[in-house]
Amino acid sequence: VQLVESGGGLVQPGGSLRLSCAASGFTFSTYAMRWYRQAPGKERELVAGISSAGSSTNYADSVKGRFTISRDNTKNTVFLQMNSLKPEDTAVYYCNGNYVYGFKNYWGQGTQVTVSL
Repeated sequence: VQLVESGGGLVQPGGSLRLSCAASGFTFSTYAMRWYRQAPGKERELVAGISSAGSSTNYADSVKGRFTISRDNTKNTVFLQMNSLKPEDTAVYYCNGNYVYGFKNYWGQGTQVTVSL
C-alpha cells in the first residue's frame, strides 16, 4: 500500500500550487480521501476531504473558497488545488485514505508547502 504526494514547493503569497496523491496497493474507489497539514509546533489538522465517489467534499474554514479537493478514480489519484496561498498555509501536507466499509487507514509521507516572499 502506498500514498505518494507530490507538487509541494516554495510559492509567493497569492500564488497557487496543485498537490497530487497517487495511490496504489488498495481499491482506491472504496476509500474516502483527505488532505491534512501540519505546521511546525502545531497539531495536524484536516484541510479537505472527498467521498469515495467524489460526490461530496468538505473543507476547513481556513481554506474554504481557496482550496479545491478532487479525485480521479480511473487514475487512483486525489488532488488539492490551492489558490490565493497565504504564509499561514505553510506546512507539510499529508494525504490520507480511509476505507468506507471498515477501519483501514493509510497515510502518505507528506509534501512540504512553503508560502513566503
